[in-house]
Amino acid sequence: MTPRAFSVEVVEKLQSVGFEALWAGGCVRDQILGIQPQDYDVATNATPDQIRGLFGKNKTLAIGAAFGVITVLGPKTAGQVEVATFRKDGGYSDGRRPDSVEFTDAKEDALRRDFTINGMFIDPTTDQLIDYVNGEDDLSKRIIRAIGTPEDRIQEDKLRMLRAVRFAATYEFEIEPATMLAIQNAATDISVVSGERIGTEMRRMLAHPNRATAISLLRETGLIEKIIPDATSLHVHNETWDNLLSQLRRLEGNFESALAVLIEPIFTDSVLNSVSAGWKLSNHEIKSVRWIHGNWKKLIDAEQHPWSVIQPLLTHRQSHPALAMAACQTEIAGAGIQFCLDRLAWESERLNPPSLLDGSTLIKMGITPGPRFSLILSDVRAAQLDGEISTVEQAVEKAQQSAR
Repeated sequence: MTPRAFSVEVVEKLQSVGFEALWAGGCVRDQILGIQPQDYDVATNATPDQIRGLFGKNKTLAIGAAFGVITVLGPKTAGQVEVATFRKDGGYSDGRRPDSVEFTDAKEDALRRDFTINGMFIDPTTDQLIDYVNGEDDLSKRIIRAIGTPEDRIQEDKLRMLRAVRFAATYEFEIEPATMLAIQNAATDISVVSGERIGTEMRRMLAHPNRATAISLLRETGLIEKIIPDATSLHVHNETWDNLLSQLRRLEGNFESALAVLIEPIFTDSVLNSVSAGWKLSNHEIKSVRWIHGNWKKLIDAEQHPWSVIQPLLTHRQSHPALAMAACQTEIAGAGIQFCLDRLAWESERLNPPSLLDGSTLIKMGITPGPRFSLILSDVRAAQLDGEISTVEQAVEKAQQSAR
């Protein structure tokens, strides 16, 4: 069963016992845009207890029950569907979650959502669109507009400022003027949002092909200085800023390579550590960005370096992101980039042949384990890759020379 089929089944089961049940939010937006939704959310007038009673406690999770949300578990191939009771929210004293919720109807539920394009419902059993917020009209006009008063929507949840930027960049929409002004006036408040939530939004923006548009909008909204230390110096000179945006447009890489490109003009360990702390990056992400930053320049003129210098870079797990960063520096890829692409097309045995020597052989040769070990092995490996030696006997001789 597909996620879509399961979500329809959930709606039909709720409707079969007299409840109102509809697709809600992002899946409706994507359905109208002709995009395959990544997941499906259902909104209903059934209460959390009624939802659990209908689907069974062993097939549901009540983690979000306090906010009217029950997760219904489907078959393995179908995943799960969040079923939320229509609600009206109380105040947002923490700038993230409502202090209280009141179960209500579909119209009130639509009015408490963030943007008009996310405030629509569809009955998947009839394909009827239910739109209390003129979301369909804004979709056709390609506009991101807050529902109701923009200042109120942002005051409720400051993360909505970043979400507006992400939606606008992803779908190539405009942020309507009143919503844009509200974001600009409240930009400093993004600091109250948790690093985990900021990091999630930034990962999605930087991993998307429209990352340059997202970064440009972050600058226009005034958010960029609040989420990237020293970001002001990124765009204080238009030439530097324009060059950075051009690189991001050309980049065909992942989140780590995009982040490396973004902070390259201001890169220091302090800046990376500050971004990491502010976005709650994983250790893997931090190490990846640092490695990409430290090695991408060698790939630009790779054909001019010994193969023993370039080969370890191309066999590293971050070789493709680093190469993507190197390739985006100019409109036309140079000889170094083509050299790397040609080598990456080699069969694995040719690209990364087994070493002729290892530590056990050094010990048999009477060389005591210690700091010299890695240096000797590196010398032998470099000679092998550069074609200076090709047999074990030659490798032993090279090791003996290096050990002297």
